[in-house]
Amino acid sequence: MPPSSETPLVSVIIASYNHASYIEASIESVLRQSYPHIELLVVDDGSRDDSVERIRRLQEQHGFDFRVQQNQGLSRTLNETIARARGSLIAPFGSDDIMLPERIALQMAHVADKPEVGICAGNIQLMNSDGTPYAVKRPARDGFRRLDFDDVFLERKPMAPAPTMLIRHDALEKVGGFNPEIRLEDLYIQLKITHAGYYVDALGTDLARYRIHTTNSHKNIRFMAEAILRIYEDYRDHPAYETVKFKFINSMLVKASRRDRKLAKELLAQLPLRAWNRRTFASLLRYPFAPAGK
Repeated sequence: MPPSSETPLVSVIIASYNHASYIEASIESVLRQSYPHIELLVVDDGSRDDSVERIRRLQEQHGFDFRVQQNQGLSRTLNETIARARGSLIAPFGSDDIMLPERIALQMAHVADKPEVGICAGNIQLMNSDGTPYAVKRPARDGFRRLDFDDVFLERKPMAPAPTMLIRHDALEKVGGFNPEIRLEDLYIQLKITHAGYYVDALGTDLARYRIHTTNSHKNIRFMAEAILRIYEDYRDHPAYETVKFKFINSMLVKASRRDRKLAKELLAQLPLRAWNRRTFASLLRYPFAPAGK
């Protein structure tokens, strides 16, 4: 049965870079979705491992769209792939993560009669690099939440996890897609789409498994600090801009004061005295003992 207004086509986009150990499991999890109308587009973004050979074997079996290119970065790759995607909804998906089998079906059932929802997401399960469950003392089990722009910008509600985002194609076009100069795609696009008047609906259901490993972006605190501060700059006219910015700098200062003395010094220089708080002073006490950083 072809796609219809009741069961629209969903385009899942996997941009892969040096994830040979994980890419097959990621692709196979998309192929196992219960939702019947999925267009899978896989792009290898200049991998230096044997990702291409592994993907090509699966492509020969299942016939999904697969392209190989020189490295362009995730945002630019997503924009180019979205431009040729045929689905009315787009699911950018990590080449190291795994979709749970009912994920797309659950999301499509939710957004069917909700044109105001620009992004539908859900909860994630954490796993180690080898796929075993990641031990967490108190696993987060967030319930359903609807987020508008201020909910995302002011962090009033738990953010929608990147591995679960399902985005309306027309909403992406309205905001101009992803910014190739900004490498933290999930926060960037959630702010852009909610700023355009859409909502993010996050279901209180596990939809994907997120893999914890050494190259996760969130482990690079300099990358996270620079990327998020750059994203916030787009909203410097917001009345709470300075409050949001300084709260974030203080949170990153706590981390940098343990791991990167150079970054801690740079962050501290961006904090006026009026924004200092207990976190600032605690970081100052730890700062002299942190590794020098780069």
